[in-house]
Amino acid sequence: MQMSQLAFSTSKNPPAKADTINHRLLVQAGFVRQLMAGVYTYTPLGLRVLRKIENIIRQEMNALGAQEILMPALHPKANWLTTGGWNEIDVLFKLKSRTNREYALGQSHEEVVTPLAKELINSYKDLPLALYQIQWKYRDELRSKSGILRGKEFYMKDMYSFHADQADFEKFYQKTKNAYLKIFKQLNLSPKVTEASGGSFTKKISYEFMVITDAGEDDILYCDACSYCVNSEIAKVKAGSPCPKCGVALKQARASEVANVFDLGQKFTKAFNLQYVNKDNQQHYPIMGCYGIGLSRAMGVIVEKHHDQKGIIWPKTVAPFPAHLVSLEGGEEFAKKIYNDLLKNGIEILWDDRQRSAGEKFADSDLIGIPIRLLVSKRNQDKIEWQLRTQKKGKLIGSKELLSRLKIDK
Repeated sequence: MQMSQLAFSTSKNPPAKADTINHRLLVQAGFVRQLMAGVYTYTPLGLRVLRKIENIIRQEMNALGAQEILMPALHPKANWLTTGGWNEIDVLFKLKSRTNREYALGQSHEEVVTPLAKELINSYKDLPLALYQIQWKYRDELRSKSGILRGKEFYMKDMYSFHADQADFEKFYQKTKNAYLKIFKQLNLSPKVTEASGGSFTKKISYEFMVITDAGEDDILYCDACSYCVNSEIAKVKAGSPCPKCGVALKQARASEVANVFDLGQKFTKAFNLQYVNKDNQQHYPIMGCYGIGLSRAMGVIVEKHHDQKGIIWPKTVAPFPAHLVSLEGGEEFAKKIYNDLLKNGIEILWDDRQRSAGEKFADSDLIGIPIRLLVSKRNQDKIEWQLRTQKKGKLIGSKELLSRLKIDK
């Protein structure tokens, strides 16, 4: 992609009322545009990042044996009355049509996926079953803030599993937990698996995947010596108390929730009368679980964790492009040849072909934060300066070495 053709450009000035790093940098670097509080447009660069995150998640969900579907965002009121959510969930957006029928915008999809699963589950032989989707969700947040960390509209992966018994659910939960940790490792995030209340979903303990960041809205208590971590809202301990698992003093930190797991028990299967016949020809309600990952929120947390005073530093796994080609005066023709050669070899890069000063191009390159900068100039002749975003000095390489390096990174 050529920057001269890019639909959204960078900005020297931060957006007004930007209260977090992700809000400021994502807008300035041209990845998002705010329509109103809690609602954003994702530009071509921002959408490429979302798609990278999406593909990482999809790969791990498929490996679990889950099957991808896409459910409606518009739900009939009757489904939410069946579960009690219509009157109990205060963040639910409610709509009325011209025919006076009432609907909800999906803030979660238990009310849709459970009756859907009734078509698939009749016998114990049909279990376990796991279905997931990647879709926009809607919540009537009173205080949408922190950039894309807390929105009225957000992008989410939600998976729902159905099991013959609690033991099978626990087994699947452990597999999902490990898949989540693999996903976040690829996103270069290190979440802490945190005990928390199930809230409006269930009275059971749920698990949240929390990343420590000052932009977060939760307080957690965690142990540096072991894996113990708990949301401070339900904690029976406090900062400085001995860890219940190993005795080391607990620490407190602000954190942002990037994923969660809920044990839904039989709440929804009973509400929709979803039953299966076991080996003894007896009717039972399946145990149900749900598993969410906030894609747009994860994107914001990545920026909160990976940046410097110059701009974003994207992990290469989710960067919009593997490299940023910057051509200075006298290097335009060579840069064009490099750009076309890479495209012919299936490698897309971002090329700053604009008629701008070297200083402005360097500043924009740092702000956008692509992991590798390729500098072409009259001074370097037929060599390309390869420089990592995290390093101050680059290295001159030839065209053949450039292609082999980028193929390896790809």
